[in-house]
Amino acid sequence: MGVLNYSVSYASLFLFFVFATIPSPLFAQIFKELSHHHHHHRHRGGVHVALPESDVELLEFPLNLEYLEAEFFLWGALGHGLDVVAPNLTEGGPSPVGARKAALDPLILDVVTQFAYQEVGHIRAIKKRVKGFPRPLLDLSATNFAKTVNNALNRELNPPFDPYANGLNFLLASYLIPYVGLTGYVGANPKLKSARAKRLVAGLLAVESAQDTVIRTLLYERLLTKVYPYDFTVAEFTNRASHLRNKLGKSGVKDEGLVVPPVLGAEGKIQGNIIAGDRYSTAYDRTPEEILSIVYASGNASVPGGFYPNGARGQIAESYIKRA
Repeated sequence: MGVLNYSVSYASLFLFFVFATIPSPLFAQIFKELSHHHHHHRHRGGVHVALPESDVELLEFPLNLEYLEAEFFLWGALGHGLDVVAPNLTEGGPSPVGARKAALDPLILDVVTQFAYQEVGHIRAIKKRVKGFPRPLLDLSATNFAKTVNNALNRELNPPFDPYANGLNFLLASYLIPYVGLTGYVGANPKLKSARAKRLVAGLLAVESAQDTVIRTLLYERLLTKVYPYDFTVAEFTNRASHLRNKLGKSGVKDEGLVVPPVLGAEGKIQGNIIAGDRYSTAYDRTPEEILSIVYASGNASVPGGFYPNGARGQIAESYIKRA
């Protein structure tokens, strides 16, 4: 113990003489630099960490989809959206059009509520890394969903499809949403340059993929159920919806329903298709252009519509509008 005290005393004495010999203006400058250095590291987990510009753009783009998912699930489960749950995240962006509480049974309500808060977390996670942008105008009206379903089935349903009418309809409408974001994250990951951006996208992709699988599994249990009051089954709906997205994306098969020809199933041996994947059962990828073409329901990244009447936001999405 005596040796330790002796060493500490000499160390303290040494530091005293060092700082005593530094002119006060220089000492103040050193202290300022040290404080600045500490401040920078304190924010390394936040927006202040510089990312390559291309990474910033690729991280901001999926905010469009996270806003869409958050609002749809929040409204469906709780009857209100980000304006109530996390108004700061909207940055004053317009409230969604036509969103409302869905008539959900207890199990579906529980699942959708979990999804809703997960999506709020996703928005926070992205905005922790990049500045982002205000919530875009979203059309979550039953009329908009009905148009998409009519296009998928290639006929006009009567009465029009209403995603908020019951739990099954809401699950079918949900089938249209998270998977698009999932393929976008798969497509973005190899283009990212920084480890931080890649880590964030990997984390987001894992949860989006899990959400999509839960939706597909719940629908798979109802595979042969007819969607009341129509004459099509759940299986037919998923196949037609996936076909529509492939058609709008214009990049071949990157979307599959719950039942596929065996040649498209895992190892080319099975029809059941709870998890969509390519010939090696790895996830499909999509580019921002393909995603915009799908969510705009126009087949053209330069022609807004569908869920985004005024278009999506961010450098990537807005660059397509400028080209038009």
